[in-house]
Amino acid sequence: MKLVFAGTPEVAVPALDALIASGRHEVAAVVTRPDAPAGRGRRLVASPVAQRAEEAGIEVLKPNRPRDEDFLARLREIAPDCCPVVAYGALLPRVALDVPAHGWVNLHFSLLPAWRGAAPVQHSIMAGDEITGASTFLIEEGLDSGPVYGTVTEEIRPTDTSGDLLTRLALAGSGLLAATMDGIEDGTLKAVPQPAEGVSLAPKITVEDARVDWSTPALRVDRVVRGCTPAPGAWTTFRGERLKLVQVAPVPERTGLAPGALDVGRNSVHAGTGSYAVELLWVQAQGKKPMRAADWARGVRIAPGERLGG
Repeated sequence: MKLVFAGTPEVAVPALDALIASGRHEVAAVVTRPDAPAGRGRRLVASPVAQRAEEAGIEVLKPNRPRDEDFLARLREIAPDCCPVVAYGALLPRVALDVPAHGWVNLHFSLLPAWRGAAPVQHSIMAGDEITGASTFLIEEGLDSGPVYGTVTEEIRPTDTSGDLLTRLALAGSGLLAATMDGIEDGTLKAVPQPAEGVSLAPKITVEDARVDWSTPALRVDRVVRGCTPAPGAWTTFRGERLKLVQVAPVPERTGLAPGALDVGRNSVHAGTGSYAVELLWVQAQGKKPMRAADWARGVRIAPGERLGG
């Protein structure tokens, strides 16, 4: 088939690579978000998908909005059979959805209908799921509600951050997306409507969502930290300033600490929660680089009675 691939961040690059490498389909063009400011100089930088497409000699389209008429005109000129999508980052209007004969097929990082929305990986970790995966589905105008072509599953490991898990899902999902394109072309794959039961939503994680509530149990604190790493970053406050929590570890045998209370040892820092304590392993103070929590504690000289979270 002739394909137009839509995607923007680094997590979409493995899928683009898989389609290029398959040799079975032609990636005629790539659609991605416009160049965005990055770095200290805030200069405009092309998205990771745009950079990879340019390296491969593939035409790159960067519409401000996918309903822009010049973009739609070019899409019709290319006349793709199908448009695979991975984390493109913009809503596709009906006028664009109708162009390819086989529609737009999205690779979504959850087992639909669970975790429809922008942050499925973060929500699956924060909810304590043990299994997640990726799904390919036909895009409709509803939120991740279209019929599903296929899935792969992935175990969530006890220490997984959302960054760790997303990296594995991007690789596993790239093979799923390529296989989905093959099945659509040869007619062996039919999309199956999602069940009405089991729907859950995964809206974008806000900075406030990433604030740790020390009155919740240790497992919840750990899940919030892992789910919000690397972005937007779990955090708390200490002496009125924000302190990012990069890595913690639940310590079931350490009890008796009040929520947010700190216990500083020679080479360890424990914080109380609504159940047992967590050990702070890595933290990042405002304006500083990430550091071991024990080094941070020595530097700030924590006084008796001081606690996290105000």
